[in-house]
Amino acid sequence: METVALGRTGLQVTPIAYGTWQFGGEWGEVEERAAIESISHARDLGINIFDTAQGYGFGAAERLLGSAFAGAMDQVVIATKGGLRMDGETLVRDSSPAWIRRGVEESLTALGVDHIDLYQVHWPDPRTPPAETAAALWGMVDEGLIDHVGVSNFDTEQMRAFSAERQVEALQSPYHLFHRDIEVDTLPYAAEHDVGVLAYGPLAHGLLGGRFDENTTFPANDWRSGSPDFTGDTFRRNLQVVGELRRFAEERGATIGQLAVAWVLAHPAVQVAIVGSRRRAHLEETVGALDIGLSKEDLAHLDKIMSGAAPLRAPAPEGA
Repeated sequence: METVALGRTGLQVTPIAYGTWQFGGEWGEVEERAAIESISHARDLGINIFDTAQGYGFGAAERLLGSAFAGAMDQVVIATKGGLRMDGETLVRDSSPAWIRRGVEESLTALGVDHIDLYQVHWPDPRTPPAETAAALWGMVDEGLIDHVGVSNFDTEQMRAFSAERQVEALQSPYHLFHRDIEVDTLPYAAEHDVGVLAYGPLAHGLLGGRFDENTTFPANDWRSGSPDFTGDTFRRNLQVVGELRRFAEERGATIGQLAVAWVLAHPAVQVAIVGSRRRAHLEETVGALDIGLSKEDLAHLDKIMSGAAPLRAPAPEGA
């Protein structure tokens, strides 16, 4: 699989990253051996960048990556995130310098490495000035604990504030056919400042996988079970749009999942689409998106199809 430069980081990464959110527990139970096999299969397919976070099970997903790549971490790019913690039973945002440092140290231990390729602030913290968080992270770059600094789920103004002294290097943001807010000014900002963009949720958290129908339900421990985007009228309306997208994809010899990933990567400001699947066949199918080219006419037709969709919200740490 060919690689691309991730913005100003200079990291050479594959356009598809393997995401490990599903191994943190928010998507249901996790079987360790199967998870490690999935991670290893992603590497066998040529994927070289793996995204995780301290908050994905607070070490659970990171430890799985560490086990999967024990002794071979130098062959892959690891992007992790911090800035969330538990306050009793409540998940809260905390990007204070003290917690960010503790997060970096705990991620290093969980992953079994002495430095992290890309460390991202998971969510903006309204109680901590972005410049304070940035200073703490750049200090750890100088110490050699992390190589590159990024943010996740930040809007343009938050990135500007974070970059007051030194330009942030990467942005991870939700982006898919049903969630396009970042096209207005966030992606233009990233392009102007050479900020590498990793888009998460390109399959709209399964909606664009093409396997849901009106009878689909989710286990109680799956965050989608409590999301209005995956129940009721919104869900039914968007399933009709998914049907149109499927027909469009089939006309081009592709699956709807491949079409969705190809659409994300067609944006010139996006370098990487993060996907995660526990099933080998699904992952192999997704990699096939790299063989799909979308013309201006194709993109315009997709815009027309999506005009009938109900936009989806991105899940937040406070609840989907």
